[in-house]
Amino acid sequence: MERRQRGFTLLEIMVVIVILGVLASLVVPNLMGNKEKADKQKAVSDIVALESALDMYKLDNSRYPTTEQGLGALVKKPTTPPEPRNYPQDGYIRRLPQDPWGAEYQLVSPGRHGKIDVFSYGPDGMPDTDDDIGNWNVGNGAHNNGGNGNGNP
Repeated sequence: MERRQRGFTLLEIMVVIVILGVLASLVVPNLMGNKEKADKQKAVSDIVALESALDMYKLDNSRYPTTEQGLGALVKKPTTPPEPRNYPQDGYIRRLPQDPWGAEYQLVSPGRHGKIDVFSYGPDGMPDTDDDIGNWNVGNGAHNNGGNGNGNP
């Protein structure tokens, strides 16, 4: 009687490795594209939330925080002029989020694109590039280009 050795041949192992490589080359690019979309969507959500908190600040104090006071004015009462008159004890948000690329969101008040500009420098982290994500280009409406609600002047 012939005795067969158990295990895989080198050829069988090579075929499995090739198949796994082909599958990986198809799946990985799709996952990377989804991560980029998810990061951009998170930035949009954060910007909308920050914008809402800034609106509450304005309702209480008749003005938005200045550029110098920054988004930190939503967490801690500013001590630089103009100081808010009606600041809630716990602030407007607990903490400032970071954008998906690990940087701080920015505030320009008054804005260049509308009443206020809230934005991220985007994946490249560089100002004034095409990948910047701001309230003027996310379709939120209220503060876009003068505030007509549709993002157009």
